[in-house]
Amino acid sequence: MRQQQDIQRVSGQRRYRSQASIFPGSVYNAPPLCHKSTMTESMLVFNRRTVRSHRARAAAGLKDHDFLFRETAERLCDRLDDVTRSFPLALDLGCHSGQIARTLAGRGGIKTLVQCDLAPEMAALAAQTGGPVLAADEEALPFGGGSFDLILSNLSLHWVNDLPGALVQTRRALKPDGLFLASALGADTLKELRQSLAEAEIAEEDGLSPRVSPMADVKDLGGLMQRAGFALPVVDTETVTVMYPDAMALMADLRGMGESNAVIESRKGFMRRKTLMAAVARYSELFATDDGKIPATFQILTMTGWAPDASQQQPLKPGSAETSLADALREGNGPL
Repeated sequence: MRQQQDIQRVSGQRRYRSQASIFPGSVYNAPPLCHKSTMTESMLVFNRRTVRSHRARAAAGLKDHDFLFRETAERLCDRLDDVTRSFPLALDLGCHSGQIARTLAGRGGIKTLVQCDLAPEMAALAAQTGGPVLAADEEALPFGGGSFDLILSNLSLHWVNDLPGALVQTRRALKPDGLFLASALGADTLKELRQSLAEAEIAEEDGLSPRVSPMADVKDLGGLMQRAGFALPVVDTETVTVMYPDAMALMADLRGMGESNAVIESRKGFMRRKTLMAAVARYSELFATDDGKIPATFQILTMTGWAPDASQQQPLKPGSAETSLADALREGNGPL
């Protein structure tokens, strides 16, 4: 049904115990970082109940559609190979069915991995990997401050309404000098589908509704990480292009991943069949390759940041330099 064509680097029923009995210790016994949402209506882009419903519906068949989650989990875990220290207690925030846990293979020196997901059905699948699991909302983390050595998040945070607040809570949940490592879908994701749906809807219905969810870009995330108080924040981007026989196959895959549209302002109900068929035809007309297949772009943004600690590198105070930049440039090169 699909073929990953191009990867480019550009820069049973389970009974749950109480949280405290699953993992006795400060993580669950401490007061949570956020008790209720403080968002205003203007900040509400996504219907979080719809996001949870999509994930719950996708859980049973996710193993047939989780190729992208597995790919990005491998990339995140590979980055732990570049860090020399160990992270005994880690959190997988938005764990889906446990792709991170299945990929770690001892990397990062992790002794305990806590997994949580917005949908209990996904958390139940992740529980099959072993270790503590719970259903939790990224926008209201139930963990005490300074709980984790490492927080990982794999393609989940792009569904958060209050991303600045979620990043602040994540930073506070880290121990000093703890590491935050996360991937999220970026603004160029599904750009072909976005264009095809928009043109078809304008042509057939004389109007336009957001059919593909909006996502952040590199500059957005970099600024948000700084605002959230992360030290040494870095955001980089990669592109994964996946080939499909047609747009219907792509949309079926998105549904199977639990990644269908959840924008509050989108039109309610199903798209008109005539509009859908026009979008499918337009997609092929604009983007089909010589063999008739169509590409789907997924932009992967990877965030890296540290909880502040006195042991980290610190910038020098302004004016503390002992040599002027002008002198350094002039040396050996004559006058400026």
